[in-house]
Amino acid sequence: MIGMSAQAIRIAVIDDDASVRKALARLLNVSPFIPATFGSAQDFLDSLPVSVPDCLVLDLQMPDMTGLDLQEQLARIGIQIPTIIVTAHDESNLRQRCRLAGAAAYLIKPLEEATLIASINLAIGREPRPPCDNTRG
Repeated sequence: MIGMSAQAIRIAVIDDDASVRKALARLLNVSPFIPATFGSAQDFLDSLPVSVPDCLVLDLQMPDMTGLDLQEQLARIGIQIPTIIVTAHDESNLRQRCRLAGAAAYLIKPLEEATLIASINLAIGREPRPPCDNTRG
């Protein structure tokens, strides 16, 4: 894991909807998670020279650069960050593309707190991986 310590697990929440960012930050603002929010993929990319998070919670549908575009961009530049994709629109072809791009989980909004926390823990290697997908539908 990149930069992960036992005390503080830094989670980057990237979503163009301010209310979703605020709700996810509030949900994740529990020990051991420290959330940082970004309104766009570009805002997140601009932050990388300063700080690389331990996990991404990434909206799939965003203007300018989608969550999948960001995943692919990170792969191209050699940055591997465990990623949880969240979306309001479950599309099997996009789910498969996100998985192929390295997403640890593909979750459908509205998110259940326990599912999100479990998915983050799995993505960062804190719990064994279950035999099935973490999708809801």
